Amino acid sequence: MFTGIIQAVGMVREPEKLGDGLRLTIDAPKLGLDQVQVGESIAVNGACMTVVEKGVDWFKIDVSAESLSKTTGLDTFGPVNLEKAMRLGDRVDGHLVTGHVDGIGEVISMDRVAESYRLVILAPKKMAPCIAYKGSIAVNGVSLTVNTVEDTAVGPRFSINLIPHTMEVTTLKLLKPQSMVNLEVDVIARYVQRGLELRDGDELL
Repeated sequence: MFTGIIQAVGMVREPEKLGDGLRLTIDAPKLGLDQVQVGESIAVNGACMTVVEKGVDWFKIDVSAESLSKTTGLDTFGPVNLEKAMRLGDRVDGHLVTGHVDGIGEVISMDRVAESYRLVILAPKKMAPCIAYKGSIAVNGVSLTVNTVEDTAVGPRFSINLIPHTMEVTTLKLLKPQSMVNLEVDVIARYVQRGLELRDGDELL
């Protein structure tokens, strides 16, 4: 489990073919890897990954073809948001995040509003039941609050406010129209939806 509070921004380097997937080396000098062991989990752009090898300031993960097909940003060089798995007893400053990506969204706009930014994202239609006004959502692993949500024919379009601190310490500052992002709905919304499915006999997500 994670909290959606990004602990460091790492840099993907040296993608290596590994069967039909990839092995990635991620430079993470600011993450604090001294207490991380091989086999532990780290969220990379919101996707839970297992550390298979590590050094003083870098670690490696294996990304399966399935994970590559369900996420974005893990198949190329570039900066990624990083968070180590939380420990029992840790403060949950964001919200409970599983690291299981529910869908890939597309950035519609990123506009400055006073000192902050308004980010608008179009999510897959299957995610509509779990995106709610003032609810939580993880975007590339960052815990955020939904400010507005509008259902459209192609999927829910929602907006979030990015404060200067979030822009400074995450990769969200690099987003622009047509950027693709990993989305994970609130785990509580996931269970509510499941209850409705059983009641109505209709699977939604």
